[in-house]
Amino acid sequence: MEGIDHRMVSVNGITMHIAEKGPKEGPVVLLLHGFPDLWYTWRHQISGLSSLGYRAVAPDLRGYGDSDSPESFSEYTCLNVVGDLVALLDSVAGNQEKVFLVGHDWGAIIGWFLCLFRPEKINGFVCLSVPYRSRNPKVKPVQGFKAVFGDDYYICRFQEPGKIEGEIASADPRIFLRNLFTGRTLGPPILPKDNPFGEKPNPNSENIELPEWFSKKDLDFYVSKFEKAGFTGGLNYYRAMDLNWELTAPWTGAKIQVPVKFMTGDFDMVYTTPGMKEYIHGGGFAADVPTLQEIVVIEDAGHFVNQEKPQEVTAHINDFFTKLRDNNKSF
Repeated sequence: MEGIDHRMVSVNGITMHIAEKGPKEGPVVLLLHGFPDLWYTWRHQISGLSSLGYRAVAPDLRGYGDSDSPESFSEYTCLNVVGDLVALLDSVAGNQEKVFLVGHDWGAIIGWFLCLFRPEKINGFVCLSVPYRSRNPKVKPVQGFKAVFGDDYYICRFQEPGKIEGEIASADPRIFLRNLFTGRTLGPPILPKDNPFGEKPNPNSENIELPEWFSKKDLDFYVSKFEKAGFTGGLNYYRAMDLNWELTAPWTGAKIQVPVKFMTGDFDMVYTTPGMKEYIHGGGFAADVPTLQEIVVIEDAGHFVNQEKPQEVTAHINDFFTKLRDNNKSF
């Protein structure tokens, strides 16, 4: 992408790739991607926010793209990944007491952990797709998902190391990525053991149909990076979910204390999972996040709303951060 700088940064014992653009003294916006994603998911926001005077910084999280990929899933806990980000902020925003934060999918989850552990570092958080859920001290996450959605729920299917990686390889990674980015299947995502991705390998996968907002160039970029790095690093975030549950026992009942704006697409698989709309709009979300200021549901958009509706999402991000800056002139 034109004008975006790329460099490697040493953080927390690993080397992390970051993409950045914007004035060096501009307020930093840290953009966190999810699965199966990369810094590239924010390409439109990087350009849009930098043109508005922000310094946009988008890393490949550990396990992804050009960043290091530790082997064991035990190295992908919330403490490991938040540790990476704290060190990254010291490197790229050392002269700024606080930064702005945006996260999508697993980037949203990691964003919640960053706000929970180090709220003094965050001016405000724009969360896309995945709302905060307080820790349930009685049930481990994977056990809870299995009880509600069954063994074929995607998070349950991701748990066995190597298993789903083999199924992705057999199904054609190009089609797997296309389906995840552009699919409109409403949640909860189920992956049956027989043909989990809904279609067989396609000898003409180079010619698969794509929507207007996701080009062949975009898909080619993702395919090239995941062919190099594989999917295990991203899947290890799911495999560390029960470890996160154990490690965050001291934060049971803790509330988020950072100003928050939540956005989702009306066709998002998370938003359309049974019970989620009731939680988001019925008071449960606001009880867990007393600093929640706005909820935006973007029409005719799926899970990757930041890519599908880039100008709208960028405008919402800027609007929220501008209000926060206007209310606190020390930013």
